[in-house]
This record gives sequence, structure tokens and C-alpha cells, in this order.
Amino acid sequence: MEAATGRSLMVRNGGLILASPDMPGDHHGSTSFVQDTIAAAIEFAVPHEILNAAEIRQRFPQFRLCGDEVGYFESGAGFLRPEACIETQLLLAKQLGAQVFTSEVVLDFRPLNDGSVELRTTKNSYRAKHVIVTAGPWIPKLLGEDLAHLFSIYRQVLCWFALAKNPGRYAPEQFPVFIWITGNRRCDMMYGFPAVDGPHAGMKVATEQYQATIDPDGVPRTVSQSDIATLHREYIAPRFPDVSSQCLRSTTCLYTVTPDAKFIVDKFRGQQNIIFASACSGHGFKHSAALGEALAQQGLGKPPIVDLSAFSLRRFTNEAG
Repeated sequence: MEAATGRSLMVRNGGLILASPDMPGDHHGSTSFVQDTIAAAIEFAVPHEILNAAEIRQRFPQFRLCGDEVGYFESGAGFLRPEACIETQLLLAKQLGAQVFTSEVVLDFRPLNDGSVELRTTKNSYRAKHVIVTAGPWIPKLLGEDLAHLFSIYRQVLCWFALAKNPGRYAPEQFPVFIWITGNRRCDMMYGFPAVDGPHAGMKVATEQYQATIDPDGVPRTVSQSDIATLHREYIAPRFPDVSSQCLRSTTCLYTVTPDAKFIVDKFRGQQNIIFASACSGHGFKHSAALGEALAQQGLGKPPIVDLSAFSLRRFTNEAG
């Protein structure tokens, strides 16, 4: 996509995942996140380094460690610019002949007797031979009650905190994207980015909460001062001495989480021409290009480029019965 358009979409500034060894708990769909990451990297020959606390401290003095952490560092990792990626994907799709309809809400879809599918929106109705439903947090409403229980919607808070000292250390050339497992509770993890828009724009940091679900049509988009203060006090202040409590910007996002925090990709109620995908649980966007290609191949009846069977509904049926 970058080569086709000349746009900058991805920065490979390295990725660091760190935690105390054998930290128990359930974090981001894993009970041993660092070790699972290392195992996956070894299995698929992803270049990486394993760092002890002293090595992490020497290479990245921005982190204030307890002293027993182990780190997984992947130099080829980095961050994407999501808005630019989506804009570029739509641009290239249009150039290849796709029609893009925006600012209209899909209300429902249903298979017809002639083998086609009808979609009804707030502006129009459409018919198609094949439909792929990737509706994010609205997918349980579109799929119906028999499937809705598989998806829980959680509001997440993201903040950009000002850099009080050593701002140069937080430039992408000096500071990796990171995931830090900080404790045993499910919420005891944080992730963050360098100052991607310059030191005056601050460092982006977020956590994950799974205490309260929410209706995607009624999400409070304003982040409270209490939420900001709690994020800084419990996660930032003990670990990033250069980062101040001044929040420069805040926003929210939604996680659509499945029971095992993995994707669900399957046919809708056995219909061969309706596929739905919930590639989410907090890690969908980074996989969207590859998964989108695989879904398109499947929708066109072509041989799959990757096997998506591990993401079928069958795994939940087998567990139940």
C-alpha cells in the first residue's frame, strides 16, 4: 500500500513486551503473554531478542523497572497510522472498481429466496450475491440474539500525557511501542506509543478494562478527569518518571471481546453466501489487511490463502456439548 501510493503508513521503531517472569493472570487473551509471544516468535522464525531487566534499563532508560522484568524485543515491530491506513485502503479499493457508501447505517440484512442477500440501511436497500459482515461493536445487534451472547462490548480510555523531562527520549527513533504486564488482575496491563506527532503532542498510553459492558450506540465519548487521574496515578507515575500528569488529549475506543479473546469468522446460520467476522478483542485492526484478503477470497469461492477454520463457531459448540 505504501509503495502503491507513496504514503507513509507504518513506522518500524521496535516493540517491547515486558513483565515479571511467570506473572499469572489473564491479559489480552493470554495467561502468559510474554512467554506466549516468545513461543510464537520461535515457531514462526520472527527475529527477536530476550532482555533481562538490566538490559531493558540500559537500552530504554525511559522505563522505571522493579528489577525482575523480562522483555521480548522485536526490532521489526512498530505502529500504524490507522486513519491514514483506512483512507488509503478506500482509495485503492475505489481505484480497483469498488463502490464505497459512507454515512449510512446498516439496519439489517436477510437472505432471499433467489439466493441473493438484501441489506437495508438508513438511506437505501441493496442486493448482493455475497455479503461479508464486519460491523465491529455493532455485530451482535446485526447477527441476532442467538449469536449476540458471544460478544461483549467494553469502552476503553486512551490518553496522551505531556513529557516533563527528556522529550527526545520519546521520539520513535528512541522509544518502542510497548505492552507492559504490571500485575495479576486482568486490568493490570498497559500499552503505549512514542511521541509519534512530536514531543509536544505527548506519549499515548492506554489500559484495558473488562468490568462494565456498554451499548455501542450510547458510549460516553468524554473522558473524565477522574479516569485520567487514575490512569496516571496507577500506571504512569510509578513507571515513567519523565511523563507528567498533564493530559494533552483523550479519547475512547470500543473492544468487541469474544469468550476466548480470539477472532470469530464463520458463515451466518449456515448461509454459504453470508460470512461474518469479528476480528477484534482489541487486536483486529493490525490484522485487517490480511484477514480482509482472506475473507474476500472466501466470499468469491476461491481457495483460501490462509486457513480460518480455527476461528469458527464450532469451538464454542464443542465446549458446550
